[in-house]
Amino acid sequence: EGEGEGPGPPDRADEAVRGTCEDASICKRFAVSIGYWKDPYIQYFVRQAKERKAPEINRGYYARVHGVSQLLKAFLKKTECNCQIINLGAGLDTMFWRLKDENLLPKKYFEVDFPMIVARKIYNIKSKPPLSKPIIESHSGESFLIDAHSLDSNRYSILAADLRDSSELEEKLKKLNMDTQLPTLLIAECVLVYMTPEQSASLLKWAANTFQAAMFINYEQVNMTDRFGQIMIENLQRRQCSLAGVEACKSLESQRERLLLNGWETANAIDMMKVYSCLPQAEVRRIEGLEFLDEKELLEQLMQHYCICWATKDSCNLGNISLSFRMSV
Repeated sequence: EGEGEGPGPPDRADEAVRGTCEDASICKRFAVSIGYWKDPYIQYFVRQAKERKAPEINRGYYARVHGVSQLLKAFLKKTECNCQIINLGAGLDTMFWRLKDENLLPKKYFEVDFPMIVARKIYNIKSKPPLSKPIIESHSGESFLIDAHSLDSNRYSILAADLRDSSELEEKLKKLNMDTQLPTLLIAECVLVYMTPEQSASLLKWAANTFQAAMFINYEQVNMTDRFGQIMIENLQRRQCSLAGVEACKSLESQRERLLLNGWETANAIDMMKVYSCLPQAEVRRIEGLEFLDEKELLEQLMQHYCICWATKDSCNLGNISLSFRMSV
């Protein structure tokens, strides 16, 4: 049994899920090094990949980072940054630092992940001034708290918790001054798919019921019942990584339905091919010039098997936040 991470599958399964954090970080670092997007902070968390990543993987990550960040910035704009962000299963994400550079920090930015990942992230922050300085600069008052498994400052907190246990999650977030009255954005990227449908439903319900006004962004697999989807599942299973929540990833419809059934008032879902096809033309030309892509079909297949879903629950009219992906619809 695991390292005190509450109920859930034995630790071997959790270990495989933690491995996906490492993979994603290395892929992002590689795409950044080629010039897909700018992230001066990722180098402090993850080493450069030994081998090149395939162009379709790089473009896939580009679309993912772009899509999530566009929704996140729409939310910040709508709330004029008078809000909080909770990144669930944040891994080695660098969004806090990038938002600070753009003067777009919410009132508070929370990150939640497994104890081992949190410990690694905090270790990096402590030992690297380019990471610790911005946290100190955005902090006022008493010295901020930092130990192996949590970091708490005025604007940024990292905590270790099991997302399969919403009451533990809530208790830990409240200790770090989460404010349920503030408009709240929750982000989950490739997180829900590793939980059982019951566990993810309970997390989504908790989020919908806890905050007065909230938005949820979910990025994960979709269209998983076809042959390509089956191969994706088999590849992960080979690495002991089972997609316990793959049921909700049948279609864009099943993704939307899950959000609506668990207390969210509006729900949207689009596949990543749609996101990619609606990027500004100049951006598309720029990134397509970075690497030659032999097989357009493979990129399309890959992009059709991932989606971004977003849902809102309202008391301050967040419902009309949408991706400017509508442009070319």
